[in-house]
Amino acid sequence: MIGKTLEVLGELCIGYLATRVHSRVVKEHRIDAAVLREMKMEKHVGTVGIALILIGFLLEVFLSL
Repeated sequence: MIGKTLEVLGELCIGYLATRVHSRVVKEHRIDAAVLREMKMEKHVGTVGIALILIGFLLEVFLSL
């Protein structure tokens, strides 16, 4: 269980970092509109991915009790 917990925490850190980078680039507007649109979409997909990782982990922990 400790191994799975550390794995999920690592995945969440990476996901959080990626969404923060996308937010920063979108805020600065130093690239063209098409790239900004794509990055906004990637940010939303990344946020959903983080939520799914968390939900999956919580289900695994609580269903194993």
